[in-house]
Amino acid sequence: MGNKPRFSIPRYPRGWFQVAYSDEIKPGEVRPLKYFGVELVMFRTENGEVNVLDAFCPHMGAHLGHGGKVEGDGIVCPFHAWKFNGAGKCTHVPYAEHLPRKASITAWPVHEVNGVVMVWHDIEGKEPEWEIPTIPEWDNEAWTPYWRQHWKLRSHNQDMCENVVDKAHFRYVHGMNIVPQPHTIELEYPHIKMTTDTIYETRQGEVKGELDVEVHGFGFSVSRFRGIVETTNMASVTPIDDEFCDVRFSFTVKKLGGADITAGVGKAFTKEIARQLEEDAPIWENKTFLEQPMLCDGDGPVAQFRKWCKHFYPDWYHKQAQDEYDGLKEVSKPLTLAERRKRLVAA
Repeated sequence: MGNKPRFSIPRYPRGWFQVAYSDEIKPGEVRPLKYFGVELVMFRTENGEVNVLDAFCPHMGAHLGHGGKVEGDGIVCPFHAWKFNGAGKCTHVPYAEHLPRKASITAWPVHEVNGVVMVWHDIEGKEPEWEIPTIPEWDNEAWTPYWRQHWKLRSHNQDMCENVVDKAHFRYVHGMNIVPQPHTIELEYPHIKMTTDTIYETRQGEVKGELDVEVHGFGFSVSRFRGIVETTNMASVTPIDDEFCDVRFSFTVKKLGGADITAGVGKAFTKEIARQLEEDAPIWENKTFLEQPMLCDGDGPVAQFRKWCKHFYPDWYHKQAQDEYDGLKEVSKPLTLAERRKRLVAA
């Protein structure tokens, strides 16, 4: 493969992506982040609104996430006390009579929903094209609080999402004797909806049920299992940089007769789902991406899935990535988001 990147597809697709849980950022708090190959700062105003900006102050380059302080509805730079509001506009310079007209920072669209903080990413800077739905299980007394699990994996959002439609791997990676057979599957940008009969192995034996999966872009999905217990897993996959992704699972279980029974059944199910992801992880982290895989009739609707995926990337960007992969340009490593932004402006 030489110096070709692992993925000929763009590294950072369009969509909503989780950057935090809501309870991780309290009013008046500031947190540095790094996602999409970019240094970011997240802060919650005194009134409770979460904002995410590019991290560096345009004045002298200080990182607002390290020492920056919330003041009212904005964040104050730790270096010279320039203040920026949630839209990234400079609103105050304590020692200047006139504000620099161009003093602003890129602000990222934020959607706080289901107890998580989501940001919208689009390499072309377009406004959000869809919203993340509210799930009725969240903050519902009939359901448990989230059980959270987190992984940092060397993979790509599309490669991981492809497992949803890859039927054959369930037997050979996860050891399922009965491969799940979806009886409904809809791929309509930006969503996937799938219902399938399932069998999970637990200490109590095989548990049969039905699994409903809703995928909303590459960053957010909801899986609902209905069987001996009703369990919902809200999953998110967020690219950190050109190599790694943050993967978060947030499980909630419908309460049964007692707390101990609910916890026991719920943890058994969540342990099984986590086991499957950890079995996939070494394959994801070490495989390469084939533009034209050699498929056979038992693989599932992978080809249809790949067509669905193309909607999340600009045409010009997809062509650029393919040219780089084919060796038509001299490339030593995948372009960072900042480098792509410069090229886009230059074009």
